[in-house]
Amino acid sequence: MEEKKPEEQKKKGILGKLKEATDDKEEQLVILSTFVRLGILIWSGGILTLAYVELPPALQIPKQDLDPTFIASVFTGVLATFGVQTAKKGAMNGGASSAITKQQMIEALESVNKNQQVVRIEHAPLVISTIDPKDAKTDTTGKSSS
Repeated sequence: MEEKKPEEQKKKGILGKLKEATDDKEEQLVILSTFVRLGILIWSGGILTLAYVELPPALQIPKQDLDPTFIASVFTGVLATFGVQTAKKGAMNGGASSAITKQQMIEALESVNKNQQVVRIEHAPLVISTIDPKDAKTDTTGKSSS
């Protein structure tokens, strides 16, 4: 076998080194996709920074007047692929959850007007269906209701 010259070994780029480091194609694709996601994360973070930060005039970069909504959604989407979840406004206010407490439910049920009806379902599955008025005397199991 021929030995590679040191010059040929130095000419390998990032992809060549990646192929050499991992033989499995799936591992190579995972590593490549991670680099692509990192690139998109850095790009979107830079654009968001330019949208909110006013740079000094000496840099001669004009102020970016853009709607950062799309870029922010790309940024948070890529962060989510890495397992980072953004905090919701409700979670930031003392960690209060939006779940209703039992006491709040009781108060809500007591305040119901007498002309209203409350249906409470405790067990699943629930099937709501209509029946033909002609068949109103029998239920869905075929038994007579009288």
